[in-house]
Amino acid sequence: MKFLLTSNGVTNASIRDALERLLGKPIAESSALLVPTGAHPFPGGPAMARSAIAGTAEGPLAELGWASLGVLELTALPTVRREHWEAAVREADALLVWGGDVLYLVHWMRESGLAELLPALADTVYVGVSAGSITVTPWNCDAEFDLEFVPEGSDMGRDAERALGLVDVAIYPHLDRPGMEDAALESIERWAAGIPAPTYAIDDDSALVIADGAVEVVSEGSWRRLEPRH
Repeated sequence: MKFLLTSNGVTNASIRDALERLLGKPIAESSALLVPTGAHPFPGGPAMARSAIAGTAEGPLAELGWASLGVLELTALPTVRREHWEAAVREADALLVWGGDVLYLVHWMRESGLAELLPALADTVYVGVSAGSITVTPWNCDAEFDLEFVPEGSDMGRDAERALGLVDVAIYPHLDRPGMEDAALESIERWAAGIPAPTYAIDDDSALVIADGAVEVVSEGSWRRLEPRH
């Protein structure tokens, strides 16, 4: 796949240009499916999911002017004929994966069967927002936070620190965002020191483009590449 991993959506012209470059055509000529699943575990999750779908959430994504836009709810897929939802995924130019709970997203990516399909989608652009971006990396920087929302008696929290590993680098979104102490650079540096691969700390005006194994940073804000301590 081709990946556009954002902190807070398509927040500026540079990120939008990168998206259209990956699509190979204008957004206005492209189709997309939006995955709102990550919002569900949180208090107010239903309203958050609705805002993402309606394009009224903080991070620009659904409202970018797509030629067509559908909703792919991962929790529903195990009850749907696979050939139906898989056809819809394969036909879409972009898969827009909203933020929320990384642990929950990873769980339902696997349970739905989407995780095993993603590597076969060579022409599809995966656009992640926050948790949607972290989900495709090997490591979940939000594991401690996500564990607070695991239902009692569930084994969903097993291996909470691991994600899907579809790309080879770690990502930490919302760099230095006010009100988010864990996203301060000093805090991110401590986490990144224990990760055996580079970590990209990106703010809400930055994104990673990953295609053909190459990593490119697109930014109108601030970002840092942090190396592991050996």
